[in-house]
Amino acid sequence: MKAPITTLALGLAVSLSAQDLPQPSPLGKVEQKVGLTNVSIEYSRPSAKGRTVFGDVVPFGQLWRTGANASTKITFDGPVQVGGTWVKPGTYALLTMPSEKTWVVMLNSDPKVNSAANYDEKLNVAVVKAEPHPVTDAVETFTIGINDLRDDGASVDLSWEHTRVSFRIEAPASDQALKNIDEALAAKEVTASTYHGAARFCIDRGLRTKEALDWAKKSVEMDGTKFWTQHTLALAYGANGDKKNAIDAAKRSLELANEAKAEAYIKMNEAKIAEWSK
Repeated sequence: MKAPITTLALGLAVSLSAQDLPQPSPLGKVEQKVGLTNVSIEYSRPSAKGRTVFGDVVPFGQLWRTGANASTKITFDGPVQVGGTWVKPGTYALLTMPSEKTWVVMLNSDPKVNSAANYDEKLNVAVVKAEPHPVTDAVETFTIGINDLRDDGASVDLSWEHTRVSFRIEAPASDQALKNIDEALAAKEVTASTYHGAARFCIDRGLRTKEALDWAKKSVEMDGTKFWTQHTLALAYGANGDKKNAIDAAKRSLELANEAKAEAYIKMNEAKIAEWSK
């Protein structure tokens, strides 16, 4: 029988590091594009393990590094608004002070701060008050999510045990998006997809609707066989108050959607035709 291989085999001493063993609070990361801004959060994820978390493991009224082991870090590659305050691109410590009725969420410009001992309130770049909400199904492991994406905003959700706390991040992108559209449409060769994307963005946000109608027309002229381009053309006519042509385009989109069995577009076209027929 061969002897088992040990860490001292061949006379080499091997030491174990934290990376070699499972950690009780493993590192986690969440990434999301909000508007045109990349947002990432790195944090350690402790588990409840039958303990009462908030008010016990995490005391009320005390600074919490919003995770375990080290500070939780949130990074933006573009300017954002947090609680109505503009925050520059960069990496920040995501700190919280939990309580039963109101949490205080802080973004601090020292990304290494992880306790009250080295916390400097003057380095806070944004402070938000958030109401904790009960969670019916217990969350065993502390979880940070970026959810509820709407236009150029998102919700950062902190969930653990029976509690969820959320705050909003806004990353306004309309101005930059319009510049991107102008650059794309100024190219020597513009595809139907580019015209369609530009039209749909502007229609969805109520921007430059007359130009959006021209772009939607060009998209259909170049490739009118797609139910989604016909639907965008219908929306563009509608945004410009032309219900007759909006209905005609929606009917054409409905025909194509029926052929493709695209249920979502079938319902959307039927709803719009009914709306514009009143």
